[in-house]
Amino acid sequence: MKLYPDLYVNNIKEITLDILNKNKIKGLILDVDNTLIDYDKILLEGTKQWCDNLRQNNIKICILSNTNKIKKVEKVAKILDLEYIYFAHKPNKKGFLKAQQLLNLNVNEIATVGDQIFTDVLGGNRVGMFTILTKPIDERDIAITKIKRPFEKIVIKKYLKNKGEK
Repeated sequence: MKLYPDLYVNNIKEITLDILNKNKIKGLILDVDNTLIDYDKILLEGTKQWCDNLRQNNIKICILSNTNKIKKVEKVAKILDLEYIYFAHKPNKKGFLKAQQLLNLNVNEIATVGDQIFTDVLGGNRVGMFTILTKPIDERDIAITKIKRPFEKIVIKKYLKNKGEK
């Protein structure tokens, strides 16, 4: 069970074309909660421009969210002009493979991006995608995520130690 991401960034806007090209990434699967929007459902500033720039450079993008609140995902998807899958049951492989079909790319050409190790990173690693962990936008979380955060901090600490960072 691989829990380490391939890359760890502060937020999605640190994911540049150079990084994607260097890793031969042609598509991104984006999480919603605490990756694109905060607890109050406010989109991270600059996200629309970031998405538009990537798409103008032929990077395919879609949303894969665990939430069962379709209106929330739909609203973000509409603003960013992206296709989406909600209630994905990450880290189950099925949602990631469905997103792969939407992007019409090989798994090794796709990066999955999200703020949680036990859903986004684990699920992406299970299907062989490049995984990018972001720091959560907001410290506030839903109850189930709050329970997992202390365990994620342990994994991140070990990951950073192995990478030679603190």
